[in-house]
Amino acid sequence: MYFAIMATDVADSLSLRMPVREKHLARLNQLKDEGRLLIAGPHPASDEANPEQPAFTGSLVVAEFDSLRAAQTWADADPYVDAGVYDKVVIKPFLKVLP
Repeated sequence: MYFAIMATDVADSLSLRMPVREKHLARLNQLKDEGRLLIAGPHPASDEANPEQPAFTGSLVVAEFDSLRAAQTWADADPYVDAGVYDKVVIKPFLKVLP
C-alpha cells in the first residue's frame, strides 16, 4: 500500500537541509530503484519558479510500504529528521486513483 509522508519544516530550514540533502536524496532514489516511489519533493515557500532566496515549508513523499509502521520507521530514519529540518511529520495511507 502507498503511504503519504507529509513533513512540515522548521522556520529557515534551508541551512539545515543542505548538509544532509545528498543522504536524503539517496534514500529516495533507493525507493525509486525498488519501484516503490510514486512521487517526492519539497514544498517551496513561494510560487516563484526561481526565487532569489530559496526556502521550503516541508516535503511530501508518497511511497509503497508493507504497513504504516514500516512507513513510520522509514520516515523516522530520514537524515532531515536527525538534522532538525522537520518540525512535524504526518503519515497517512494513500490510495492512488488517477492518473
